[in-house]
Amino acid sequence: MISPTARISLLAAAGAVLALPALAQNVKVTPLGGIDGEFCIFDRALVFEDPNGTRILYDPGFTVAGAEDSRLGRIDIVLLTHMHADHVGTAHGKAPNSGSCDKADLSVQTLPRLNVVDIAVAKNAKMVTGSEMPPFFAAKMKAIGGNPANSINVRFGGSVVVGGVRIATVAALHPNGVPGDYIGGELGREMKEAGIAGDVGPATGYVLKFSNGLVAYLSGDTGIVADQERVVRDHYHASLAVMNIGDVLSTGPAEAAYVINDLVKPASVIASHANEAGTVGGKVRPGSKTEAFLKAVKVPAYVPLSGKTMEFDGSGKCSAGC
Repeated sequence: MISPTARISLLAAAGAVLALPALAQNVKVTPLGGIDGEFCIFDRALVFEDPNGTRILYDPGFTVAGAEDSRLGRIDIVLLTHMHADHVGTAHGKAPNSGSCDKADLSVQTLPRLNVVDIAVAKNAKMVTGSEMPPFFAAKMKAIGGNPANSINVRFGGSVVVGGVRIATVAALHPNGVPGDYIGGELGREMKEAGIAGDVGPATGYVLKFSNGLVAYLSGDTGIVADQERVVRDHYHASLAVMNIGDVLSTGPAEAAYVINDLVKPASVIASHANEAGTVGGKVRPGSKTEAFLKAVKVPAYVPLSGKTMEFDGSGKCSAGC
């Protein structure tokens, strides 16, 4: 016969076990920036981990130290919004923390291969892009011994499911040409001398629907577009946003706050792409664009400190690490 005390202990243990799946239902978001614990000038890269274990790398750029970067771990999917150097990674640091927050280490050159392609091939990951980018990346993968079939196309209005995560591309108002340096050889040299770029279609953002129901909008480099309301909010119902705030080349703090407050209206937002050292000692730098955005936005907003994992539930609310 079980004593009352033992019965209570068993019930408590059973309750703890039953609670474990709920704890596991968060999407983990880990920034891979230039300096641990900081939000730095070229920080774009994020790793999303679905509750089912699928791991997605977003815009690795300059701050992921190549395919050997120990912070990457397993990568199943790579997402790239557009062709600019700070997103594809025409160079990267020799190791994490090898530069400074306001001056990244770009000592390892990757042209014409590109950091994003090196990572996708080394990890045997699916690379999901839109517009006319997939054939370009298929050729790049093949050139360094990768599988070109791993370059997957998803165009505006459609979606694909990879690793249990549904991925759609959405409009981003931004240039997206391929410079001659990415192509190499005589053709690349002539393009560079002529000052022209190859056409791979419009830049994109992404909407991801994770297995816990979380819908995340990744803005990429963009200006203000009506699709942020009509498509991202009204159709996809995004509850978490990753929003560029860097100004001059994409939305600035005030414009980004308008997108979040009036168009997308998510439950939470993660700042991105500040084009500055947004923090010092892990604290938001006074007078920075990062500070301006945090003050202007009306929903809970989070700074992506490199290496610090945040967790979001299915409704877009941060439940840990924020």
